[in-house]
Amino acid sequence: MLKITIISVGGMKEKYFAEAIAEYEKRASAFAELKNINLKEAPLFDARDAEIAAALDAEGEQILKNLPPRAYKVALCVEGKQLSSEELAALLHEVKETHGEVCFVIGSSHGLAEKVKAACDRRLSFSRLTFPHRLMRVILSEALYRALSIEGGGKYHK
Repeated sequence: MLKITIISVGGMKEKYFAEAIAEYEKRASAFAELKNINLKEAPLFDARDAEIAAALDAEGEQILKNLPPRAYKVALCVEGKQLSSEELAALLHEVKETHGEVCFVIGSSHGLAEKVKAACDRRLSFSRLTFPHRLMRVILSEALYRALSIEGGGKYHK
């Protein structure tokens, strides 16, 4: 069974987002073993460029410490390549056969440090639009369930 780890920076305050994530992860658990690692967002006071860079660096260190060493690592970032649901299903199938484990990384509201992106095997974008990182967790959870369902021959994807 494929192991999926999701590392995300920032808490989940909104109950409706947490409920949506829980529902998709419950459905996905028929196809994969899921693990969430939630890291604290570095505090910002002035939000100047130097302070943002320092926050991204600190968050990046925490992310790097938590990356599963054997996993195929995917950074979610705007400059990443976009995939269709079928292409994501094919990627998960390939990763299941080659690594057995995949890790998706969602940064804070300021994104991901370049060192985190460099440590990943792939950069993935869900859209050229910008989404709040909490909502991205919901979108990723649904996309993973859909891809796993496709790969497993399910009927969820139309």
